[in-house]
Amino acid sequence: MKAKSRNLLFLGVLTLGLPAVSVLAEQQVYGYQLMTQQERIEHRTKMQSMNTMEERERYRLEHHEKMQERAKQQGVTLPDEMPDRGMGGGRGMGGGPGAGMGR
Repeated sequence: MKAKSRNLLFLGVLTLGLPAVSVLAEQQVYGYQLMTQQERIEHRTKMQSMNTMEERERYRLEHHEKMQERAKQQGVTLPDEMPDRGMGGGRGMGGGPGAGMGR
């Protein structure tokens, strides 16, 4: 019984962290501040449905141009460069020089 309670508590804690992850993911979308919530959901769904990096890159470039045009129409300035793609660009787990296990 205690293990079940502990698991439920753990799941509850994880669930509390999900909105923050979602907000961070949305901020990685170029021009997210000019998009509706529905557009963000559609963008994420479309990106996840693509099978190759080439498809995703082509769509990202099209999205970049669309957001640049929208910003121009609204009199807003967006940075020229798009955010880094996916994981691996930051100082997260792995990838860097480290002592490793037990060293």
